[in-house]
Amino acid sequence: MSLPTADDSAREAVEAVYRSDSRRVLATLIRLLGDFELAEEAMHEAFAAAVEQWPREGPPASPRAWLVSTGRFKAIDAMRRRARFDASQAELAERLEAETAGPRPGEGEDIVDDRLRLIFTCCHPALPADAQVALTLREVCGLTTEEIARAFLTAPPTLAQRIVRAKAKIRDAHIPYEVPALAELPDRLDTVLHVIYLVFNEGYSASSGESLTRADLSGEAIRLGHLLVELLPEPEAMGLLALMLLQESRRAARSTADGDLVLLENQDRSLWNRELIVEGTRFVEQALGSRRFGPYSLQGAIAAVHAEAPSVAATDWSQIIGLYDVLSRYDPSPVIELNRAVAVAMRDGPAVALPLINELMEKGDLRDYHLAHAAHADLCRRLGRSAEARTSYQKALLLARQEPERRFLERRLAELK
Repeated sequence: MSLPTADDSAREAVEAVYRSDSRRVLATLIRLLGDFELAEEAMHEAFAAAVEQWPREGPPASPRAWLVSTGRFKAIDAMRRRARFDASQAELAERLEAETAGPRPGEGEDIVDDRLRLIFTCCHPALPADAQVALTLREVCGLTTEEIARAFLTAPPTLAQRIVRAKAKIRDAHIPYEVPALAELPDRLDTVLHVIYLVFNEGYSASSGESLTRADLSGEAIRLGHLLVELLPEPEAMGLLALMLLQESRRAARSTADGDLVLLENQDRSLWNRELIVEGTRFVEQALGSRRFGPYSLQGAIAAVHAEAPSVAATDWSQIIGLYDVLSRYDPSPVIELNRAVAVAMRDGPAVALPLINELMEKGDLRDYHLAHAAHADLCRRLGRSAEARTSYQKALLLARQEPERRFLERRLAELK
């Protein structure tokens, strides 16, 4: 077996820096160059230069700063070369060189703030909601276009065009690459949190497909949540991170080895991740203790009550119902009312909860929500009202697009015959 050479060690160093810091380098280059495409090209040029130079010269003392500086100069050189065909490129190169002159980028600057700026740029409210999600996963998380398209059942060319249009919108509308001013922060932070929440939900319970969950997406959402709390420790950012950690703690128990759905009441709680529960509970306590909490913190608190209970029977359902009552005041929605009704069924029995769900269903807001029909079917099944249960299970089955859920509903239907 041959021993590793200095070249091998240098290449490993480049690969390690790429894995750990490439998105930070990109974020800073986007700020310096003011253009997504130019920054991405510059980042790849910088890493290519590292692969060539570091084996000869050794890794620099500050690899990230070296990559940012090299990427900046590579971009300026590229624009000067293009100036032979486009005079505006020469002007742009001169301006960028003047604006970025001085200390090497990354030295004496808080590069971490560039990642926060990038998150807010990708989640700017001027962009369509689907573009915010796609752009955040692509630019902040580094997922490929194919990975994002696969997660959201979109054709890669369609997804790519969505990202291209979003970048063009940022450029043409002169959307600032910055963290919003304090007065604007609450509304803008809500958008960022919502995007992270959407990414997590798709990972925690895939909207369709063969798998119950997508660990890569929920993992990226949690990584974004940690980053946001690190850079901007607002109570609702902590609350969302807590919610994600506590929900994620149950992943191993939520499905069988064959990928079939396991309901909360049947889960092996010894499989729950205690480290995630401890961390999530700590963030819930910090968020609630601030007295500036909101819907994400309250959902996190509900998840914490579940996490602390040794069994479904021992769960403090009264506390959960009380939290849903508070949550309904902060963020009234039929889904929250549905979840509260399910908690009422656990505390007071299906006969008490069924009228609550019937009332919700009559309003029509949950007509196309398969989990509402599944909850109605379950209460009817528990009350021995088989015909009603069968009808609701069939409606749920027509609406469900995820295979593990469909298999579960089919089993429940078969049990009624």
